[in-house]
Amino acid sequence: MNELLEKLSQCIEAGKINKTSPFPPAMKGMDGADELTKQALDAGISPDDILTQAMIPGMSRIGEKFSAGKAFVPEMLIAAKAMTAAMKHLKPFFTSGQLQRKGVFVLGTVFGDLHDIGKNLVAMTIEGAGWEVIDLGVDVKTEKFLQTIEKYPNCVVGLSALLTTTMANMEIIVKEIKAKYPDKIILVGGAPLSKDFCEKIGADHYSPDPHGAVEYLNKIAV
Repeated sequence: MNELLEKLSQCIEAGKINKTSPFPPAMKGMDGADELTKQALDAGISPDDILTQAMIPGMSRIGEKFSAGKAFVPEMLIAAKAMTAAMKHLKPFFTSGQLQRKGVFVLGTVFGDLHDIGKNLVAMTIEGAGWEVIDLGVDVKTEKFLQTIEKYPNCVVGLSALLTTTMANMEIIVKEIKAKYPDKIILVGGAPLSKDFCEKIGADHYSPDPHGAVEYLNKIAV
């Protein structure tokens, strides 16, 4: 792999955002994801290679560690921030059509629930895997999901809930989406959820962590 891409991938995995970022201490004063992405583009490396050979592998490695219990939410969040710093340099290429997204992922925390850390982590991780993420925020009602699906008819939908009391609202949203769009793929996640609950409410996939959601999305990407 190109040395710049290798360094960028390591920065994303370690959460090294930019040169002034103090984290991680071992990389203090070194160029981070921000600078290295610009350097890679200036060196003529294609946006697609930067995404597929550096950014996605870096996020995948930290995601695998998280799934295995070898990394935790703070490490995932800082890695996602490093990925976001790199992604800002690639966004013009997505806009121009030179770089293609794998698909559109519409995400929101269900109505009655104001928690967003898990949702934000999923959003950043999935964007880093090459998807366009439409983040509807928190306390999202069914109508908002339906309106967004109408705007992005080929999207995949993600629902988040952190409270046992708002899990019931997730079931309401899934049933109303499926009633109007029977083939719409819906992912669910959140601390109190389980695979059994996912099946019970008629959703298509449950993942306990962002990495699992990315793996599933990559399997169904057209």
